Amino acid sequence: MPADERPAACYGSDKLEPHHYSPGLRPVLAKHLAAFRRRQLPLEGRRPAAVSLTVCRDRDHAAIVVTRRSASLRAHSRQWALPGGRRDQGESAVEGALRELHEEVGLLAGPEDVLGQLDDYATRSGYVITPVVVWSDCAWQDLTANPAEVELVRPFRFRELARRDSPVLQRIAESEDEVLSMRFHDDVIYAPTGAMLYQFREVALFGRHTRVAHFEQPLFAWR
Repeated sequence: MPADERPAACYGSDKLEPHHYSPGLRPVLAKHLAAFRRRQLPLEGRRPAAVSLTVCRDRDHAAIVVTRRSASLRAHSRQWALPGGRRDQGESAVEGALRELHEEVGLLAGPEDVLGQLDDYATRSGYVITPVVVWSDCAWQDLTANPAEVELVRPFRFRELARRDSPVLQRIAESEDEVLSMRFHDDVIYAPTGAMLYQFREVALFGRHTRVAHFEQPLFAWR
């Protein structure tokens, strides 16, 4: 690990265990999210966006649906992301997240599938993103990537979310705040996506009311 990187604190990491997909998992996640008092941010000239943290099946494992953005996109092409995007006029965060989930990976979910929401996250590129947690009975292999927006669909297993060496915090000269990333196989997923995955882990999985809005994004995400 480079000298300017370090693992973030893992509170109670001795309790981290693999998580399997089962009917009993849904009420646990919902209970943790219901107890969490999310923070909303004013737009202040920024544009509203929404993403979904969608729980799916990967064999007998629980996972979050992540995507790699299409190489043809003008902004943030080929970066790891969560299904989501800019909200339409008059659209709520839940409506926007569910619409984008269907458009990007073909998963049709309704308001009854929403387990809760996490903190708003303001991006350097001028958006305020609201993360919406969604429960799905689908296996990730059944999802279909929209090639206009998505290059790959992959599962981020709960077991990997709970890695002891993740997240990683990195100092950069351009900001007083640390850049956060989550390890994903042999790659990393940076904030804002990485920050939202980390908060999902802390809040929904472990019931720890951890804030992430202060974590910085890498320089390539500032555009």
